[in-house]
Amino acid sequence: MTEEERARLLEKLDLRQRVRLLTGATTWRTVSEPAVGLGEMVISDGPVGVRGESWDERSTSLLLPSPSALAAMWDDALVERLGSLLAAEARRKGVHVVLAPTLNLHRSPLGGRHFECFAEDPELTGRTGAALIRGIQAHGVAAAAKHYVANDSETERLTVDVRVTDRVLREVYLAPFEAAVAAGVWLVMAGYNAVNGATMTASPLLAAPLKDEWGFDGVVVSDWGAVRTTLAPALAAHDLVMPGPDGVWGEALVRAVREGTVPPEAVEDKARRVLRLADRVGVLGAPRHASVAPPDPGDARELVRRAVSAGSVLLRNDGLLPLDPAALETVAVIGAPATRPRVQGGGSAGVYPHHVVPPLAGVRDALGESVRVVHAPGPDPGSPPLPLDRSRCRDPRSGRPGVLVRALDEQGNELHAEHRWSGRQLEPPVPPGTHRVEVSALLSPTESGEWTFGVGGFGPMTLTVDGLSVVDATVRRETDDPAVVHVNPPCRYGRLRLEGTGDVHVVARRELVPGAGRAVLVTAEPPVRTPELALAEAVEAARNSDVSIVFVGTTEEDESEGHDRAGLALPGGQDDLVRAVARANPRTVVVVSAGGPVELPWREDVGAVLLCWFPGQEAGAGLADVLLGRTEPAGRLPTTWAASLADAPVVRTRPEDGVLEYAEGLHIGYRAWLRAGRAPAYWFGHGLGYTTWDYERLDVPKVTHDDGSLTVRVHVRNSGTRRGREVVQVYLAKPGSPLERPVRWLAGYAAVEAGPGQLVTARIDVHARALRHWSEADAAWRTEAGVWRVLAGRSAGDLLLSATVRVEHGS
Repeated sequence: MTEEERARLLEKLDLRQRVRLLTGATTWRTVSEPAVGLGEMVISDGPVGVRGESWDERSTSLLLPSPSALAAMWDDALVERLGSLLAAEARRKGVHVVLAPTLNLHRSPLGGRHFECFAEDPELTGRTGAALIRGIQAHGVAAAAKHYVANDSETERLTVDVRVTDRVLREVYLAPFEAAVAAGVWLVMAGYNAVNGATMTASPLLAAPLKDEWGFDGVVVSDWGAVRTTLAPALAAHDLVMPGPDGVWGEALVRAVREGTVPPEAVEDKARRVLRLADRVGVLGAPRHASVAPPDPGDARELVRRAVSAGSVLLRNDGLLPLDPAALETVAVIGAPATRPRVQGGGSAGVYPHHVVPPLAGVRDALGESVRVVHAPGPDPGSPPLPLDRSRCRDPRSGRPGVLVRALDEQGNELHAEHRWSGRQLEPPVPPGTHRVEVSALLSPTESGEWTFGVGGFGPMTLTVDGLSVVDATVRRETDDPAVVHVNPPCRYGRLRLEGTGDVHVVARRELVPGAGRAVLVTAEPPVRTPELALAEAVEAARNSDVSIVFVGTTEEDESEGHDRAGLALPGGQDDLVRAVARANPRTVVVVSAGGPVELPWREDVGAVLLCWFPGQEAGAGLADVLLGRTEPAGRLPTTWAASLADAPVVRTRPEDGVLEYAEGLHIGYRAWLRAGRAPAYWFGHGLGYTTWDYERLDVPKVTHDDGSLTVRVHVRNSGTRRGREVVQVYLAKPGSPLERPVRWLAGYAAVEAGPGQLVTARIDVHARALRHWSEADAAWRTEAGVWRVLAGRSAGDLLLSATVRVEHGS
């Protein structure tokens, strides 16, 4: 449909109809308007999978590795293919808008939501985000770049006012969004936070640079509940309020237009953008969909499996990896995450995966029956108890695996009942008159001893086991954060000794209170071995094996939406576990699962350290591929890792009096480390493969091209014994500049593959934007003339080649 045709449709709508388009119809749908043939648009969270409209464990999703793993691929083509998988999932679930990618930066290692973001560097973030956008939107599904802008930490995220200079905003935090607009993104989500005193849903940054300078012609949508007033967002370049149907626009905005407070042209522009989006996703006029054939389930699984190895970063390898199955008789797989892996981050972006391949299962399947694989869970790492599920309990009414969920009125009468698969019910059915929600199950204890039971939610809650009271508590809501209220409500726990004979009847009830959501969580955890016994068992398994593979990682208590991290240490004595296992068997591989940096104080004492992030549903299969050398660990760090938190130059995430100063300016991530003159444990860009590379020559033109760009060629040779992939990175520096600048910054990168002894050339196109700076005095981009340094190598701290280029005419 042309712009003119959409304009004629818009003319058919009066003021009230136009305003009605600007607030959601439900939590996850926009409104329809039959008068112009406008259907509803369905929206879903989507960075790692497409959940759909509801939190329903029966509606499973394909689960990709976390976005931090996608950025670690340094592979635009693969990320684009994964975006296409998300689009296919969206079409399968009837979704038109996927709320991804997240383009906020890893400013501080303490950021609690790093797993959902890409990197600490704007160039890598922008390229990775643009690739995901292209993959999603090529199939007629809209992507949404979020959270515009400087929403880089979780503490006081609903109200924090970030103070940052215009230059830093333009060169660092806005840059990934500019790349998203250049890639043609159809939505941009405004965050909860404020920047320089203006909340983002009412910020002048929505007009300039987003719409006016960059030419963004899509829809600015709010983060859920982020529009809190009528006039300021209406007068700003904000377009769509979510969720609905209630909101602060509606009739209040109609009155504001009629009273002359808000110009009608503002509403017209917002409505025009909504119609344009609807046309793009095929719900304006005759229904239509872009061609997107559903992928074969096996092909989809293979691609997600490949993504595990593509994003895994080999931090250290003392010749131990890859393992040779022919040389192995016994392998010890150690750590609770080997059977209970954390495959995704916590918060609103979570999905219910089709399945999960645990690492223990992946290793056993890959090694087959010829190698004995033993497992020792080690001490409890502090993971929260698991919800009841179909593997452990039955519906007491039907006897089917799962739980019974009931809605009860104030007198205890049943208003609704249904069979469900999980004790984690974030959106249980609550018909009118519901006073409390009940989740019950017949649990079959697998072990005798003291069990831990939990119930989560807000308001009065109880949990009984065979009629015995285990939990009786009232939890008051002390936050407005939707990730806490609706997704991760607090739990209360109690303990009861059970004998492993016969079923027990578990009944949890939560009373509904206004403004506190309806989520209910019911957990049951079997007896836990003493830390001393669990550690001894792990050491014994390691001592009697040819190689030990230790799985460690963070928990939802450490990394999750809604809160930042208190430190970088692995929780629950996992460092002690690694040290003890390494002493018993120096042939120890440690596999680390985390969304952001963690301290690895034992890293020099083990044979290899492999970082797998949150690896998605094919975790075990993909990691087995890497460990046994079927695939190469192709990832490179998208974030600098400190040896200890005390070394990190930028850490602050807690506002003072509601204000968070980005006092470090341009210097975040590796830039801050270079400025401070410190060496981290592992630099941005670091990552080993299963071969070695020699950097032989760097070719750089004497002067930049007429458009200010330059083409760099780096000649590298595979000096190892097997085929491999190398990510060649190019950085710029401007020594002697009168401007404050980073010591150096990433300007581009390219990956090459080669066989043993083969010489290949990596071509890196450095865009003119890499050489420009924002002049606050001129409110414009400028480029400094003179001699610039071009550096090439393996990471921000390992640059083996350098040359110079001249910029003849600055601006």
